[in-house]
Amino acid sequence: MSVKLGIAPIAWSNDDMPELGGDTPLEQCLSEASEAGFSGIESGGKFPKKSKELIPLLEKYNLNLCSGWYGANLRKNSVKEEISKIQEQLKLFQDCKAPCIVFAEVSDSIAGDPDKPLSSRPQMNKEGWNEFCKKISEMGKFLEDQGMPLAYHHHMGTVIETQNDTERLLESTTDHVKLILDTGHMLFAGGDSLQVAENFKERIIHVHCKDMRKNVLDKSLSQDSSFRQAFLDGAFTVPGDGCINYKPLLNFLKKINYEGWLVVEAEQDPAKANPLEYAKIGHSYLTNACKDTGLIITL
Repeated sequence: MSVKLGIAPIAWSNDDMPELGGDTPLEQCLSEASEAGFSGIESGGKFPKKSKELIPLLEKYNLNLCSGWYGANLRKNSVKEEISKIQEQLKLFQDCKAPCIVFAEVSDSIAGDPDKPLSSRPQMNKEGWNEFCKKISEMGKFLEDQGMPLAYHHHMGTVIETQNDTERLLESTTDHVKLILDTGHMLFAGGDSLQVAENFKERIIHVHCKDMRKNVLDKSLSQDSSFRQAFLDGAFTVPGDGCINYKPLLNFLKKINYEGWLVVEAEQDPAKANPLEYAKIGHSYLTNACKDTGLIITL
């Protein structure tokens, strides 16, 4: 089975904190992602919103659009309202032949609030869970019918954060709701990515390879830091520079014939962590780990 290697632009420019890489031109991000060896990149705030502008730019650097983030408010909006809001991004992703859309519920999220500890993240009662799962199932069916599968992203600081949250979501929704497995967020939330993969192998359609520095992770958890403070302290890094051994997960992905993207993603301050340097570290590590596990990388 074969996989493709992509990267997220967040190492170059942070949409939630524009002061981090805010002056970095998009073309620098694209050229360096390509130089590091990646064949795909996820979308970001600086990316053109129209395919007639974005496609030539991606082609210039031999890159494919390998997905991108969509923050939803389904707990507050109706499905009809959310479908209306996603139209522009959906059209862009369809035109660019992206494999899926990274979808997360961000209502009341504390991920971007520097003053709120992770323990204060939003929760849902039984009624809230039932309503949310019904809505996201409907949203998943709509997006699947549009040829753009919904890959749900469990995320620190949101209502779907932990392994229990993620598994409850998948157990309570239809098969139209797929999963993006994010190794860094799962570890941060105290979960086991390999166990989630084993339990819901048929739902995984996208993988974020986000690594963590264990000393910063432990400090962030013990101090109940905000999500923002944690990543500013250097909690996240690329595969090969953190504490996660990816080979067991890659072995399992090969076993289940996973054919999708492995996307390097790590929120870091580009002034402290040179994006090109870290992109090369992540690419090199995954290339070697895939070789060791027999996963073929295609362009």
